[in-house]
Amino acid sequence: MARTQAELRRFIVDNFLYGRACRLRDDDSFLETGMIDSTGLLELVNFLEKQYGIKVEEADLVPENLDSIVRLTQFLRRKLEQPKELAGSPKLERQTA
Repeated sequence: MARTQAELRRFIVDNFLYGRACRLRDDDSFLETGMIDSTGLLELVNFLEKQYGIKVEEADLVPENLDSIVRLTQFLRRKLEQPKELAGSPKLERQTA
């Protein structure tokens, strides 16, 4: 997960800090520092979905998941470890029909 954490840090620095890492720590709150606003959150979610092939659900949009590099890394770990759901898959339905 160190690579993932580094990728997330690079995305945050490039897109929200304009390439200046300053004194950004991995546990700094994006909300408390004002680093990311609601538009930035949408940009972050879009990045996560495209980069890591996950679906960020509405219920996932809480500070516990998305409010620091550490929390993002933990959130991604949980999402990536979830088994892919086959329910509703047309392929599965045809096989069982």
